[in-house]
Order: sequence, then C-alpha cells, then structure tokens
Amino acid sequence: MENDRVLNLDPKDPLWVGDKKPDGDHPTGQSHRATLKMDWSHGHNATIHNGISRIGFYTGGKTARFRDEDLGDKWIEKANTWIEAHRAQPFFLFFASHDLHVPRMPHERFHGATKLGFRGDSIAEFDWSVGELMKTLDRLGLAEKTLIVLCSDNGPVMDDGYKDGALEQRGDHRAGGPYRGGKYSVFEGGTRTPFITRWKGRIQPGVSAEVVSTIDLAASLAALTGTVLPADACGDSIDVSGALLGKPGAKGRDHYVQQDNGGTGNFGFRVGDWKLVCYETKFANNEIVEQPLQRTPAPQFQLFDLAKDPGEKTDVFAKNPEVGENLKARLAAIVAATRSR
Repeated sequence: MENDRVLNLDPKDPLWVGDKKPDGDHPTGQSHRATLKMDWSHGHNATIHNGISRIGFYTGGKTARFRDEDLGDKWIEKANTWIEAHRAQPFFLFFASHDLHVPRMPHERFHGATKLGFRGDSIAEFDWSVGELMKTLDRLGLAEKTLIVLCSDNGPVMDDGYKDGALEQRGDHRAGGPYRGGKYSVFEGGTRTPFITRWKGRIQPGVSAEVVSTIDLAASLAALTGTVLPADACGDSIDVSGALLGKPGAKGRDHYVQQDNGGTGNFGFRVGDWKLVCYETKFANNEIVEQPLQRTPAPQFQLFDLAKDPGEKTDVFAKNPEVGENLKARLAAIVAATRSR
C-alpha cells in the first residue's frame, strides 16, 4: 500500500479480499499443502501467496503480488527516500518492520545467517535494517538532531502459525529470558520488551532501571516538542521524557496496568516491586511461551514480589493480604475511570 492505494494493481484484475473461500477450486494451505515453501501449524492455511498460505482469502491482483523476501529491502528503500525528502525540517518516521512478524521469510541473503532458522535470520535482517537507517542519519548529518526509539509491541510467541523452526532450532535460548509468559499474557514475559533510546550527543550510553511504557511515547514526545496534549487525549500516557533521555535523577513510572488481548478483564498491576495479577476469566493466556497458544486455569488474584521473584513463580497474596487488597482497590479505580492520566 502507498497513499491508500495498492501498488502495481491492474484495474482490469481487481483484488478481492474476504473471509470465505471464493470457490471450490481455490488453492489453500489445506488443499495444496504439499506445494508450500513454509508449512503452517495453525490458522494460517487459507489463500496461498508466494508459496505461503495466509489468514483469509483473496483473488486477483496478480501484478500487485509481492515476495515476502523483498519486504525488508523495500521498507528501507522507502524510509531512506522519505528521510532524504524531509531532511530540512522536523520529521517523525514510524518504521514498522515486518521482519519478526509471521510469516518470517527474510531475504535469501540472510538465510542461514544464524543457527536459529528463519526466526533468527529475520532478527539478523531487522538488525541490518536498523543499521541502514542509522547510516542514513549519519550520512545526512541528522544523527545529533534525531531521537531514535527502538521498541516492541509484545513479548515472545514461539508457535504463531507457521513451522519456521523457532522451537526446534532455539537450542538453550529462551525468548522471554527469566520471565513467565509471552504474547497475550499479563505476566512480565508478555509485556517486558526491548526498549532502546539513542540521541547522539544527548543520551549517554548505559542501562536504566526506570519503568516506562510504549504508551508513554505520546506524552513524552509531546513534552519534548512543546506540544500540549488535549485533556481528553492519550488517557494513559505519562511524560517520562527525562528517563528516556537518561537524565540523572529522572524517574519513570511508579505504576502501570497491563491488559491481555481482547479486553477480557485480565490485568496485571505493578506498583514498585509489587505486582497484582487479576484474572476475571479465571484463565491465564499463554503462560508458557514455549508451548502453542494455550489457556490455563488460574486463581482470580495473585500477588508477586518482583524484587525477589522476577519470574512470578510464587504467589504471596496470602502472606501480604493488606498489600493485595490495596492493589485490588487501586486497579479497580483505574479501570472504572477508563484512564490513568
């Protein structure tokens, strides 16, 4: 897509997209599984495109169809062109890499770049992409004028639809590190993600222990640019710009709320080192990241001391009932208010 239009689309061959198989002879990942160059494990077995079956169905648009292997290079080409065109004025670029998202099919030159299969090779391609953008900023003399933020939207998920070797070839590597849970989970493994800031000449290299959230980028960037946020905008965004810039003594958040996918009423609520986990559904999502997506029975409330138990292995609610009840009340108030800023 570019400027709301499908690139290279022939008007005589319109693109149709739908959630129902268009006809009985339509090739899918189920009917033509033997032809796939990447097999599916669940849910990604409809229309075949570039030898890979997808979610949903579509027909037509033959001249507009792309190779997954070329997407990374195309994003860099377009991003660099855009940066060069806006180099003389303040700009904001959101570079939404596709590399780590399914289906993971990096360019052929990255195949075998790691020993971790397409998952690892896609990370290698992503690293290359970041490097290319930073080279462009250096070449145009913009590095000292540009704040770079690298972040992720969620914790790991290992089997998310394709048999790409992520589990079989991971060796002793654990994608979530010491943390419990992954994507869809309100455990720390679901929401603790890489978060790196770089501003040449402004941010000193180092590691911060402050807690921030990607939601805070709105208020923080507004503060850095002197923009006033309307009272009814970005209701959960907090200005943590000092922490993002690594200023001495600058603080991040003192609390934050986590929520799983789908708005089911499952929450994590962290205040300092205390973490309350609330399961209104009585089920935990994706508690074990190495297994396919799962729902496991769970008590409605659990309490963890992250200072002593970062892996959230021991529920200490019964030993600290006053702390637990206080956090329950505070969480309920935030949810009822529908905002925390």
